Amino acid sequence: MPGWPTGVSKVEIPCSDGVRQQAMWFKPSTPGKKPLLVGLHTWSSTFASAGGDAVYAKWCINQGWIFIHPDFRGPNWTPPAMGSDRAVQDVVEAVAWAKKQAEVDDTRVYLIGVSGGGHMAMQMAGRHPELWSAVSAWCGISDIVQWHRDHSRQGKPDRYAQNIEAALGHPPSTEDTEAKQRSPLTHLRNATNVPLDIAHGIHDGRKGSVPFTHALLAFNEVAAKTERLCAEAIEKYYVTLTLPTGWPAALPDATYGLNTPLFRRTSGNTRVTIFEGGHEIVHQAALNWLAMQRKGQPAVWDLKKFLPLEADGTSGK
Repeated sequence: MPGWPTGVSKVEIPCSDGVRQQAMWFKPSTPGKKPLLVGLHTWSSTFASAGGDAVYAKWCINQGWIFIHPDFRGPNWTPPAMGSDRAVQDVVEAVAWAKKQAEVDDTRVYLIGVSGGGHMAMQMAGRHPELWSAVSAWCGISDIVQWHRDHSRQGKPDRYAQNIEAALGHPPSTEDTEAKQRSPLTHLRNATNVPLDIAHGIHDGRKGSVPFTHALLAFNEVAAKTERLCAEAIEKYYVTLTLPTGWPAALPDATYGLNTPLFRRTSGNTRVTIFEGGHEIVHQAALNWLAMQRKGQPAVWDLKKFLPLEADGTSGK
């Protein structure tokens, strides 16, 4: 398939509703149990879309990990897609299929996504926390209703808002139960035991499609009450791009390279980082962090050593 490294192939996974879900797949040739990385495609993409997701596959090939890139009903403009119960089940069934095809180390089952993939990564962390050893979510949409507002100007929906309306069958309202069911904010409180790393570029929402407030509000759903961020301060941070009073600047983190962390808050197994950047993922930071996590163990935040990756420069659409 175009854009994917040699060794990655297209497969079909039987789903419980009778559909055959397509996915990209890599299985190492060496024997023994291996980590599994589940990569999630972006909002307007499919299982076959490579782009920055090909970096996930290259990492797995180089590290000897198993890799799967499922379709979970494709682009987010049809009812079965966009974080629906069916899309969630597709990811569950992709993991189960992978475990039948290869020897998976159950202590090292990782999930990663950016943009629409970040939305689904947070959705899966909340809906099925038992599956994951760690979840890395970048520039993800945490609230479908709010994102529809973000992309409606003077009552006119742009293409992302139109996508939401097409998936739901109607424009979402504040009390829209279907939109809430498809929103990570509804489910993230279930993810307190999963190492969950949420990251977002500070310029996203201006140079990009998802305001970084989505990440901070997602963090609040998982964080202990005493460590949650003030909603008014979150909004002020977005408007001014200046750290609110009492919010300390993030300490240096070499894994982020030139995408310097600006603000960081940790609560138990959950961390949020606002970094210098836009609508993008820092693969070096994401993949090295995942590699350190083990199921049932507290999140590891301090990476003293890491494997360098060339800056990819890709963003999620």
